Amino acid sequence: MYTFSSKLKTFSIILMAVGILGIGYGFLTAPKNIEEVETLLAKEASEHGGGHGDAVVAHEESAKEEHHEETSEAPAKEVKDSHSEISVNNDSVIGGKDSLIVKEEVAHEVKSEEAHTPAVNHEVKGGGHGDVSKGHDPKAHAEHVLHQLQNKPWSALYVACIFFLLLSMGVLAFYAIQHVAQAGWSPVLFRVMQGITAYLPVGSVIFFIILILCGLHFNHIFVWLGKGVTVPGDPNYDAIIAGKSGYLNFPFWIARAAVFLLGWNLYRYATRKNCLAQDEANDDLNYKKNFKQTAGFLVFFIVSESIMSWDWIMSFDPHWFSTLFGWYVFASFFVSGITTIALVTVYLKSKGYLEFVNTSHIHDLAKFMFGISIFWTYLWFSQFMLIWYANIPEEVTYFITRIQLYNLPFFGAVVMNFVFPLLILINTDFKRLNWIIVMAGVVILLGHYLDFFNMIMPGTVGDKWFIGVSEIASILFFLGLFIFVVFTALTKAPLLAKRNPFIEESKHFHY
Repeated sequence: MYTFSSKLKTFSIILMAVGILGIGYGFLTAPKNIEEVETLLAKEASEHGGGHGDAVVAHEESAKEEHHEETSEAPAKEVKDSHSEISVNNDSVIGGKDSLIVKEEVAHEVKSEEAHTPAVNHEVKGGGHGDVSKGHDPKAHAEHVLHQLQNKPWSALYVACIFFLLLSMGVLAFYAIQHVAQAGWSPVLFRVMQGITAYLPVGSVIFFIILILCGLHFNHIFVWLGKGVTVPGDPNYDAIIAGKSGYLNFPFWIARAAVFLLGWNLYRYATRKNCLAQDEANDDLNYKKNFKQTAGFLVFFIVSESIMSWDWIMSFDPHWFSTLFGWYVFASFFVSGITTIALVTVYLKSKGYLEFVNTSHIHDLAKFMFGISIFWTYLWFSQFMLIWYANIPEEVTYFITRIQLYNLPFFGAVVMNFVFPLLILINTDFKRLNWIIVMAGVVILLGHYLDFFNMIMPGTVGDKWFIGVSEIASILFFLGLFIFVVFTALTKAPLLAKRNPFIEESKHFHY
Protein backbone atom coordinates (compact mmCIF):
# COMPACT_ATOMS: atom_id res chain seq x y z
CA MET A 1 0.00 0.00 0.00
CA TYR A 2 1.17 3.49 -0.83
CA THR A 3 1.63 6.03 1.97
CA PHE A 4 1.12 9.71 1.16
CA SER A 5 4.26 11.37 2.51
CA SER A 6 3.78 14.30 4.86
CA LYS A 7 6.21 16.42 2.83
CA LEU A 8 4.28 15.97 -0.40
CA LYS A 9 0.97 16.55 1.37
CA THR A 10 2.27 19.74 2.96
CA PHE A 11 3.64 20.87 -0.39
CA SER A 12 0.26 20.37 -2.06
CA ILE A 13 -1.53 22.30 0.70
CA ILE A 14 0.94 25.19 0.39
CA LEU A 15 0.36 25.27 -3.37
CA MET A 16 -3.39 25.49 -2.83
CA ALA A 17 -3.06 28.21 -0.18
CA VAL A 18 -0.72 30.34 -2.31
CA GLY A 19 -2.98 29.74 -5.31
CA ILE A 20 -6.12 30.89 -3.47
CA LEU A 21 -4.36 34.06 -2.30
CA GLY A 22 -3.14 34.81 -5.81
CA ILE A 23 -6.54 34.15 -7.37
CA GLY A 24 -8.15 36.45 -4.80
CA TYR A 25 -5.55 39.12 -5.54
CA GLY A 26 -6.31 38.86 -9.25
CA PHE A 27 -10.02 39.45 -8.72
CA LEU A 28 -9.48 42.25 -6.20
CA THR A 29 -7.09 44.17 -8.45
CA ALA A 30 -9.24 43.90 -11.58
CA PRO A 31 -10.87 47.28 -12.45
CA LYS A 32 -14.38 47.70 -11.08
CA ASN A 33 -15.74 50.48 -13.29
CA ILE A 34 -15.14 52.47 -16.45
CA GLU A 35 -13.59 55.35 -14.52
CA GLU A 36 -10.74 53.10 -13.36
CA VAL A 37 -10.18 51.93 -16.93
CA GLU A 38 -10.18 55.48 -18.28
CA THR A 39 -7.58 56.43 -15.68
CA LEU A 40 -5.51 53.39 -16.64
CA LEU A 41 -5.77 54.16 -20.35
CA ALA A 42 -4.82 57.78 -19.77
CA LYS A 43 -1.80 56.70 -17.75
CA GLU A 44 -0.74 54.27 -20.46
CA ALA A 45 -1.19 56.92 -23.13
CA SER A 46 1.07 59.30 -21.20
CA GLU A 47 3.71 56.59 -20.90
CA HIS A 48 3.59 55.68 -24.59
CA GLY A 49 7.06 55.64 -26.04
CA GLY A 50 8.69 55.88 -22.64
CA GLY A 51 10.15 52.37 -22.63
CA HIS A 52 7.52 50.93 -20.34
CA GLY A 53 8.16 47.22 -19.84
CA ASP A 54 4.69 46.09 -18.88
CA ALA A 55 3.38 43.45 -21.25
CA VAL A 56 -0.18 44.74 -20.99
CA VAL A 57 0.81 48.23 -22.10
CA ALA A 58 2.92 46.87 -24.93
CA HIS A 59 0.06 44.82 -26.30
CA GLU A 60 -2.46 47.63 -25.95
CA GLU A 61 -0.27 50.19 -27.67
CA SER A 62 0.47 47.87 -30.58
CA ALA A 63 -3.22 47.08 -30.91
CA LYS A 64 -4.11 50.77 -30.89
CA GLU A 65 -1.59 51.49 -33.64
CA GLU A 66 -2.98 48.68 -35.80
CA HIS A 67 -6.55 49.83 -35.24
CA HIS A 68 -5.63 53.41 -36.06
CA GLU A 69 -4.04 52.34 -39.33
CA GLU A 70 -7.04 50.22 -40.29
CA THR A 71 -9.63 52.87 -39.46
CA SER A 72 -7.68 55.66 -41.16
CA GLU A 73 -7.26 53.65 -44.37
CA ALA A 74 -10.89 52.51 -44.52
CA PRO A 75 -13.06 54.89 -42.45
CA ALA A 76 -16.17 52.79 -41.84
CA LYS A 77 -17.61 53.23 -45.31
CA GLU A 78 -18.13 49.51 -45.99
CA VAL A 79 -18.25 47.14 -43.05
CA LYS A 80 -18.12 44.12 -45.29
CA ASP A 81 -14.54 44.88 -46.41
CA SER A 82 -13.08 44.85 -42.91
CA HIS A 83 -12.18 41.18 -42.72
CA SER A 84 -10.72 41.25 -46.22
CA GLU A 85 -8.51 44.22 -45.32
CA ILE A 86 -7.27 42.36 -42.26
CA SER A 87 -6.45 39.37 -44.43
CA VAL A 88 -4.46 41.43 -46.95
CA ASN A 89 -2.75 43.61 -44.35
CA ASN A 90 -1.47 40.47 -42.72
CA ASP A 91 -0.16 38.97 -45.94
CA SER A 92 3.36 38.74 -44.50
CA VAL A 93 2.03 36.69 -41.58
CA ILE A 94 -0.39 34.28 -43.19
CA GLY A 95 0.47 33.72 -46.82
CA GLY A 96 1.73 34.92 -50.17
CA LYS A 97 0.26 37.81 -52.10
CA ASP A 98 -0.34 35.86 -55.29
CA SER A 99 -2.92 33.62 -53.70
CA LEU A 100 -4.39 36.35 -51.52
CA ILE A 101 -5.16 38.72 -54.41
CA VAL A 102 -7.21 36.08 -56.20
CA LYS A 103 -8.93 34.90 -53.03
CA GLU A 104 -9.64 38.47 -52.01
CA GLU A 105 -11.60 39.06 -55.22
CA VAL A 106 -13.50 35.81 -54.78
CA ALA A 107 -14.24 36.65 -51.16
CA HIS A 108 -15.84 39.95 -52.19
CA GLU A 109 -18.00 38.25 -54.78
CA VAL A 110 -19.10 35.31 -52.65
CA LYS A 111 -19.38 36.75 -49.15
CA SER A 112 -22.37 38.98 -48.50
CA GLU A 113 -22.39 42.11 -46.41
CA GLU A 114 -24.71 40.41 -43.95
CA ALA A 115 -22.18 37.62 -43.35
CA HIS A 116 -19.32 40.01 -42.55
CA THR A 117 -21.06 42.58 -40.38
CA PRO A 118 -21.67 40.30 -37.35
CA ALA A 119 -18.07 39.15 -37.41
CA VAL A 120 -16.92 42.72 -36.87
CA ASN A 121 -19.56 43.12 -34.18
CA HIS A 122 -18.05 40.14 -32.37
CA GLU A 123 -14.65 41.76 -32.50
CA VAL A 124 -16.15 44.85 -30.94
CA LYS A 125 -18.34 43.22 -28.30
CA GLY A 126 -16.67 39.95 -27.50
CA GLY A 127 -13.61 41.24 -25.79
CA GLY A 128 -11.48 38.86 -27.73
CA HIS A 129 -10.36 40.03 -31.12
CA GLY A 130 -9.56 43.47 -32.39
CA ASP A 131 -11.41 46.63 -31.55
CA VAL A 132 -11.85 48.61 -34.74
CA SER A 133 -15.07 50.56 -34.48
CA LYS A 134 -14.89 51.27 -30.77
CA GLY A 135 -11.74 53.26 -31.30
CA HIS A 136 -14.07 56.13 -32.45
CA ASP A 137 -15.93 56.15 -29.13
CA PRO A 138 -13.66 56.53 -26.07
CA LYS A 139 -16.48 55.58 -23.70
CA ALA A 140 -17.37 52.43 -25.63
CA HIS A 141 -13.68 51.54 -25.95
CA ALA A 142 -13.23 51.94 -22.19
CA GLU A 143 -16.20 49.64 -21.57
CA HIS A 144 -14.70 47.09 -23.94
CA VAL A 145 -11.34 47.24 -22.12
CA LEU A 146 -13.16 46.98 -18.77
CA HIS A 147 -14.72 43.68 -19.84
CA GLN A 148 -11.37 42.41 -21.06
CA LEU A 149 -9.57 43.22 -17.80
CA GLN A 150 -12.43 41.84 -15.69
CA ASN A 151 -12.32 38.67 -17.78
CA LYS A 152 -8.63 38.14 -17.13
CA PRO A 153 -8.80 36.50 -13.64
CA TRP A 154 -11.87 34.51 -14.71
CA SER A 155 -10.11 33.33 -17.86
CA ALA A 156 -6.97 32.36 -15.96
CA LEU A 157 -9.09 30.34 -13.54
CA TYR A 158 -11.01 28.75 -16.40
CA VAL A 159 -7.89 27.74 -18.36
CA ALA A 160 -6.25 26.05 -15.35
CA CYS A 161 -9.49 24.39 -14.28
CA ILE A 162 -10.34 22.88 -17.67
CA PHE A 163 -6.71 21.87 -18.27
CA PHE A 164 -6.48 19.71 -15.14
CA LEU A 165 -10.03 18.40 -15.61
CA LEU A 166 -9.35 17.25 -19.16
CA LEU A 167 -5.91 15.97 -18.18
CA SER A 168 -7.59 13.50 -15.81
CA MET A 169 -10.11 12.79 -18.56
CA GLY A 170 -7.24 11.95 -20.91
CA VAL A 171 -5.97 9.41 -18.38
CA LEU A 172 -9.44 7.87 -18.13
CA ALA A 173 -9.63 7.59 -21.93
CA PHE A 174 -6.17 5.99 -22.08
CA TYR A 175 -7.16 3.52 -19.36
CA ALA A 176 -10.36 2.65 -21.23
CA ILE A 177 -8.48 2.10 -24.49
CA GLN A 178 -5.95 -0.15 -22.76
CA HIS A 179 -8.73 -2.12 -21.14
CA VAL A 180 -10.85 -2.66 -24.23
CA ALA A 181 -7.77 -3.47 -26.34
CA GLN A 182 -6.83 -6.12 -23.77
CA ALA A 183 -3.30 -4.74 -23.70
CA GLY A 184 -0.87 -7.06 -21.98
CA TRP A 185 1.80 -4.51 -21.03
CA SER A 186 -0.22 -1.96 -19.03
CA PRO A 187 -2.24 -3.65 -16.21
CA VAL A 188 0.56 -3.01 -13.68
CA LEU A 189 -0.16 0.70 -14.26
CA PHE A 190 -3.96 0.49 -13.91
CA ARG A 191 -4.02 1.60 -10.28
CA VAL A 192 -1.84 4.58 -11.13
CA MET A 193 -4.34 5.56 -13.82
CA GLN A 194 -7.26 5.06 -11.45
CA GLY A 195 -5.55 7.22 -8.86
CA ILE A 196 -5.08 10.05 -11.34
CA THR A 197 -8.71 9.86 -12.47
CA ALA A 198 -9.76 10.35 -8.84
CA TYR A 199 -9.36 14.04 -9.59
CA LEU A 200 -12.17 13.88 -12.16
CA PRO A 201 -15.10 14.20 -9.67
CA VAL A 202 -13.47 17.09 -7.82
CA GLY A 203 -12.49 18.90 -11.01
CA SER A 204 -15.96 18.32 -12.48
CA VAL A 205 -17.72 19.98 -9.55
CA ILE A 206 -15.48 23.05 -9.64
CA PHE A 207 -15.75 23.35 -13.41
CA PHE A 208 -19.54 22.97 -13.38
CA ILE A 209 -19.81 25.74 -10.79
CA ILE A 210 -17.72 28.01 -13.02
CA LEU A 211 -20.02 27.27 -15.97
CA ILE A 212 -23.07 28.16 -13.88
CA LEU A 213 -21.44 31.44 -12.80
CA CYS A 214 -20.82 32.22 -16.47
CA GLY A 215 -24.50 31.69 -17.21
CA LEU A 216 -25.46 33.93 -14.28
CA HIS A 217 -23.38 36.75 -15.83
CA PHE A 218 -20.69 36.88 -13.18
CA ASN A 219 -18.32 37.44 -16.09
CA HIS A 220 -18.28 38.11 -19.83
CA ILE A 221 -15.97 35.34 -21.02
CA PHE A 222 -18.62 33.72 -23.25
CA VAL A 223 -19.77 36.46 -25.62
CA TRP A 224 -22.81 34.46 -26.76
CA LEU A 225 -24.12 34.50 -23.16
CA GLY A 226 -24.18 38.31 -23.24
CA LYS A 227 -27.43 40.15 -22.74
CA GLY A 228 -29.29 41.10 -25.89
CA VAL A 229 -27.01 39.36 -28.39
CA THR A 230 -29.91 37.28 -29.74
CA VAL A 231 -32.59 40.02 -29.52
CA PRO A 232 -33.21 41.86 -32.81
CA GLY A 233 -32.99 45.59 -32.35
CA ASP A 234 -30.86 45.39 -29.23
CA PRO A 235 -27.56 47.34 -29.44
CA ASN A 236 -25.74 44.09 -28.65
CA TYR A 237 -27.59 42.05 -31.28
CA ASP A 238 -25.41 39.64 -33.24
CA ALA A 239 -27.00 37.95 -36.25
CA ILE A 240 -24.59 35.02 -36.36
CA ILE A 241 -24.95 34.21 -32.65
CA ALA A 242 -28.72 34.61 -32.93
CA GLY A 243 -28.68 32.07 -35.75
CA LYS A 244 -26.95 29.59 -33.44
CA SER A 245 -29.12 30.31 -30.41
CA GLY A 246 -31.02 27.04 -30.82
CA TYR A 247 -27.81 25.29 -29.82
CA LEU A 248 -25.89 28.00 -27.96
CA ASN A 249 -28.31 28.84 -25.20
CA PHE A 250 -27.63 28.51 -21.49
CA PRO A 251 -30.23 25.85 -20.51
CA PHE A 252 -29.24 23.45 -23.31
CA TRP A 253 -25.53 24.23 -22.85
CA ILE A 254 -25.48 23.57 -19.11
CA ALA A 255 -27.64 20.45 -19.54
CA ARG A 256 -25.12 19.04 -22.02
CA ALA A 257 -22.31 19.81 -19.59
CA ALA A 258 -24.16 17.99 -16.78
CA VAL A 259 -24.71 14.91 -18.97
CA PHE A 260 -21.09 14.76 -20.08
CA LEU A 261 -19.57 15.26 -16.64
CA LEU A 262 -22.02 12.83 -15.04
CA GLY A 263 -21.40 10.18 -17.71
CA TRP A 264 -17.63 10.40 -17.38
CA ASN A 265 -17.75 10.20 -13.59
CA LEU A 266 -20.21 7.32 -13.56
CA TYR A 267 -17.90 5.28 -15.76
CA ARG A 268 -14.92 6.21 -13.64
CA TYR A 269 -16.74 5.05 -10.51
CA ALA A 270 -18.01 1.83 -12.10
CA THR A 271 -14.71 0.76 -13.62
CA ARG A 272 -12.80 1.28 -10.39
CA LYS A 273 -15.46 -0.61 -8.44
CA ASN A 274 -15.27 -3.54 -10.86
CA CYS A 275 -11.49 -3.54 -10.82
CA LEU A 276 -11.34 -3.66 -7.02
CA ALA A 277 -14.00 -6.37 -6.93
CA GLN A 278 -11.95 -8.42 -9.40
CA ASP A 279 -9.09 -8.53 -6.89
CA GLU A 280 -11.24 -10.50 -4.46
CA ALA A 281 -13.08 -12.68 -7.01
CA ASN A 282 -12.41 -16.27 -8.02
CA ASP A 283 -13.49 -15.78 -11.63
CA ASP A 284 -13.31 -13.13 -14.36
CA LEU A 285 -16.92 -11.96 -14.28
CA ASN A 286 -16.05 -8.49 -12.97
CA TYR A 287 -13.37 -8.14 -15.62
CA LYS A 288 -15.82 -9.09 -18.39
CA LYS A 289 -18.42 -6.70 -16.99
CA ASN A 290 -15.81 -3.98 -16.97
CA PHE A 291 -14.87 -4.78 -20.57
CA LYS A 292 -18.45 -4.34 -21.81
CA GLN A 293 -18.95 -1.12 -19.87
CA THR A 294 -15.68 0.26 -21.20
CA ALA A 295 -16.64 -0.46 -24.81
CA GLY A 296 -19.88 1.46 -24.31
CA PHE A 297 -18.11 4.30 -22.55
CA LEU A 298 -15.68 4.82 -25.43
CA VAL A 299 -18.60 5.39 -27.81
CA PHE A 300 -20.07 7.92 -25.37
CA PHE A 301 -16.66 9.52 -24.91
CA ILE A 302 -16.03 10.01 -28.63
CA VAL A 303 -19.34 11.86 -29.03
CA SER A 304 -19.22 13.82 -25.79
CA GLU A 305 -15.59 14.87 -26.22
CA SER A 306 -16.29 16.46 -29.60
CA ILE A 307 -19.36 18.33 -28.38
CA MET A 308 -17.53 19.34 -25.20
CA SER A 309 -14.74 20.92 -27.22
CA TRP A 310 -17.28 23.01 -29.15
CA ASP A 311 -19.22 24.01 -26.04
CA TRP A 312 -16.42 24.77 -23.61
CA ILE A 313 -13.64 26.06 -25.86
CA MET A 314 -14.62 26.79 -29.48
CA SER A 315 -17.69 28.81 -28.44
CA PHE A 316 -15.35 31.49 -27.07
CA ASP A 317 -15.10 32.43 -30.76
CA PRO A 318 -18.74 31.82 -31.81
CA HIS A 319 -18.24 33.19 -35.33
CA TRP A 320 -15.49 30.69 -36.07
CA PHE A 321 -15.49 26.92 -36.36
CA SER A 322 -13.18 24.12 -37.39
CA THR A 323 -14.18 20.56 -38.23
CA LEU A 324 -10.85 19.37 -36.79
CA PHE A 325 -11.30 21.09 -33.46
CA GLY A 326 -12.65 18.12 -31.49
CA TRP A 327 -9.73 15.94 -32.54
CA TYR A 328 -7.29 18.75 -31.87
CA VAL A 329 -8.49 19.27 -28.29
CA PHE A 330 -8.54 15.52 -27.72
CA ALA A 331 -4.91 15.15 -28.83
CA SER A 332 -3.88 17.94 -26.48
CA PHE A 333 -5.40 16.56 -23.30
CA PHE A 334 -4.77 12.93 -24.28
CA VAL A 335 -1.00 13.40 -24.50
CA SER A 336 -1.14 15.46 -21.29
CA GLY A 337 -2.84 12.57 -19.53
CA ILE A 338 -0.31 10.00 -20.78
CA THR A 339 2.52 12.30 -19.71
CA THR A 340 1.02 12.57 -16.23
CA ILE A 341 0.84 8.78 -15.97
CA ALA A 342 4.55 8.62 -16.81
CA LEU A 343 5.49 11.30 -14.27
CA VAL A 344 3.48 9.75 -11.43
CA THR A 345 4.86 6.31 -12.28
CA VAL A 346 8.44 7.56 -12.23
CA TYR A 347 7.82 9.28 -8.89
CA LEU A 348 6.27 6.20 -7.27
CA LYS A 349 9.03 4.00 -8.66
CA SER A 350 11.65 6.33 -7.17
CA LYS A 351 10.00 5.92 -3.76
CA GLY A 352 10.24 2.14 -3.89
CA TYR A 353 6.72 1.34 -5.07
CA LEU A 354 5.52 -0.36 -8.28
CA GLU A 355 8.06 -3.17 -8.02
CA PHE A 356 6.81 -4.81 -11.23
CA VAL A 357 7.16 -1.68 -13.33
CA ASN A 358 10.37 -1.81 -15.35
CA THR A 359 12.10 0.30 -17.99
CA SER A 360 10.04 -1.37 -20.72
CA HIS A 361 6.83 0.04 -19.22
CA ILE A 362 8.43 3.49 -19.00
CA HIS A 363 9.64 3.08 -22.58
CA ASP A 364 6.11 2.35 -23.81
CA LEU A 365 4.68 5.35 -21.98
CA ALA A 366 7.39 7.50 -23.58
CA LYS A 367 6.49 6.08 -27.00
CA PHE A 368 2.90 7.19 -26.48
CA MET A 369 4.11 10.62 -25.35
CA PHE A 370 6.16 10.89 -28.53
CA GLY A 371 3.50 9.45 -30.85
CA ILE A 372 0.59 11.56 -29.62
CA SER A 373 2.80 14.66 -29.70
CA ILE A 374 3.34 14.01 -33.40
CA PHE A 375 -0.39 13.40 -33.82
CA TRP A 376 -1.15 16.73 -32.11
CA THR A 377 1.29 18.47 -34.47
CA TYR A 378 -0.36 16.86 -37.49
CA LEU A 379 -3.74 18.21 -36.38
CA TRP A 380 -2.29 21.64 -35.54
CA PHE A 381 -0.71 21.95 -38.97
CA SER A 382 -3.75 20.54 -40.79
CA GLN A 383 -6.08 23.04 -39.15
CA PHE A 384 -3.72 25.97 -39.68
CA MET A 385 -2.75 25.07 -43.26
CA LEU A 386 -6.32 24.51 -44.49
CA ILE A 387 -7.55 27.80 -43.06
CA TRP A 388 -4.49 29.68 -44.37
CA TYR A 389 -4.86 28.15 -47.84
CA ALA A 390 -8.61 28.81 -48.11
CA ASN A 391 -8.12 32.36 -46.75
CA ILE A 392 -11.80 32.80 -45.96
CA PRO A 393 -11.90 36.09 -44.02
CA GLU A 394 -14.13 34.98 -41.15
CA GLU A 395 -11.94 31.91 -40.64
CA VAL A 396 -8.45 33.34 -41.08
CA THR A 397 -8.98 36.07 -38.45
CA TYR A 398 -8.79 33.33 -35.79
CA PHE A 399 -5.13 32.73 -36.58
CA ILE A 400 -4.33 36.36 -37.37
CA THR A 401 -5.42 37.30 -33.86
CA ARG A 402 -3.20 34.65 -32.32
CA ILE A 403 -0.19 35.34 -34.52
CA GLN A 404 -0.32 39.10 -34.02
CA LEU A 405 -1.32 39.33 -30.36
CA TYR A 406 -0.15 35.93 -29.02
CA ASN A 407 2.92 35.37 -31.14
CA LEU A 408 5.19 34.02 -28.38
CA PRO A 409 2.74 31.58 -26.73
CA PHE A 410 1.31 30.57 -30.11
CA PHE A 411 4.58 29.47 -31.66
CA GLY A 412 6.09 28.62 -28.28
CA ALA A 413 3.45 25.92 -27.86
CA VAL A 414 4.53 24.38 -31.17
CA VAL A 415 8.15 24.28 -30.04
CA MET A 416 7.28 22.77 -26.65
CA ASN A 417 4.73 20.29 -27.96
CA PHE A 418 6.45 19.20 -31.16
CA VAL A 419 10.07 20.27 -31.60
CA PHE A 420 11.19 19.40 -28.07
CA PRO A 421 9.52 15.94 -27.87
CA LEU A 422 10.73 15.16 -31.39
CA LEU A 423 14.35 15.92 -30.57
CA ILE A 424 14.34 14.27 -27.15
CA LEU A 425 12.00 11.28 -27.34
CA ILE A 426 12.82 10.04 -30.83
CA ASN A 427 15.87 8.33 -29.32
CA THR A 428 14.98 4.83 -28.04
CA ASP A 429 17.55 4.88 -25.25
CA PHE A 430 16.28 8.22 -23.95
CA LYS A 431 12.82 6.71 -23.48
CA ARG A 432 14.22 4.50 -20.70
CA LEU A 433 15.91 7.29 -18.72
CA ASN A 434 13.76 8.63 -15.89
CA TRP A 435 15.31 12.09 -15.83
CA ILE A 436 14.69 12.47 -19.57
CA ILE A 437 11.05 11.42 -19.09
CA VAL A 438 10.59 13.93 -16.28
CA MET A 439 12.21 16.77 -18.23
CA ALA A 440 10.25 16.03 -21.39
CA GLY A 441 7.05 15.53 -19.40
CA VAL A 442 7.26 18.89 -17.64
CA VAL A 443 7.87 20.68 -20.94
CA ILE A 444 4.98 18.85 -22.62
CA LEU A 445 2.55 19.68 -19.80
CA LEU A 446 3.56 23.34 -19.81
CA GLY A 447 3.29 23.38 -23.59
CA HIS A 448 -0.24 22.03 -23.57
CA TYR A 449 -1.27 24.45 -20.85
CA LEU A 450 -0.08 27.13 -23.30
CA ASP A 451 -2.14 25.41 -25.98
CA PHE A 452 -5.30 25.78 -23.89
CA PHE A 453 -4.24 29.33 -23.08
CA ASN A 454 -4.02 30.09 -26.81
CA MET A 455 -7.41 28.52 -27.50
CA ILE A 456 -9.24 30.45 -24.77
CA MET A 457 -7.57 33.78 -23.95
CA PRO A 458 -7.86 35.55 -27.35
CA GLY A 459 -11.64 35.14 -27.23
CA THR A 460 -11.94 36.47 -23.68
CA VAL A 461 -9.25 39.08 -23.00
CA GLY A 462 -8.00 39.92 -26.48
CA ASP A 463 -4.75 41.88 -26.38
CA LYS A 464 -4.94 42.42 -22.59
CA TRP A 465 -3.05 39.23 -21.82
CA PHE A 466 0.12 38.38 -19.98
CA ILE A 467 1.23 35.57 -17.69
CA GLY A 468 0.74 37.28 -14.36
CA VAL A 469 -0.42 36.61 -10.81
CA SER A 470 -3.86 35.28 -11.83
CA GLU A 471 -2.45 32.77 -14.30
CA ILE A 472 0.34 31.49 -12.06
CA ALA A 473 -1.88 31.36 -8.98
CA SER A 474 -4.58 29.41 -10.83
CA ILE A 475 -2.01 26.85 -11.96
CA LEU A 476 -0.61 26.52 -8.44
CA PHE A 477 -4.04 26.04 -6.88
CA PHE A 478 -5.19 23.35 -9.27
CA LEU A 479 -1.78 21.67 -9.25
CA GLY A 480 -1.87 21.50 -5.45
CA LEU A 481 -5.44 20.20 -5.49
CA PHE A 482 -4.52 17.66 -8.16
CA ILE A 483 -1.54 16.35 -6.17
CA PHE A 484 -3.56 16.17 -2.95
CA VAL A 485 -6.51 14.30 -4.49
CA VAL A 486 -4.47 11.93 -6.66
CA PHE A 487 -1.98 10.81 -4.05
CA THR A 488 -4.68 10.50 -1.41
CA ALA A 489 -6.58 8.20 -3.79
CA LEU A 490 -3.47 6.08 -4.34
CA THR A 491 -3.46 5.23 -0.62
CA LYS A 492 -6.95 3.69 -0.79
CA ALA A 493 -6.07 0.48 -2.63
CA PRO A 494 -3.07 -1.74 -3.45
CA LEU A 495 -1.01 -0.47 -6.38
CA LEU A 496 -1.29 -3.78 -8.20
CA ALA A 497 -4.47 -5.12 -9.84
CA LYS A 498 -3.54 -8.65 -8.82
CA ARG A 499 -6.49 -10.57 -10.38
CA ASN A 500 -6.48 -8.91 -13.80
CA PRO A 501 -6.29 -11.72 -16.42
CA PHE A 502 -3.27 -10.06 -18.03
CA ILE A 503 -1.40 -9.15 -14.88
CA GLU A 504 1.24 -11.87 -15.19
CA GLU A 505 1.99 -10.86 -18.75
CA SER A 506 2.29 -7.27 -17.61
CA LYS A 507 4.62 -8.19 -14.74
CA HIS A 508 7.04 -9.90 -17.10
CA PHE A 509 6.75 -7.41 -19.92
CA HIS A 510 10.07 -6.65 -21.62
CA TYR A 511 10.73 -4.83 -24.84
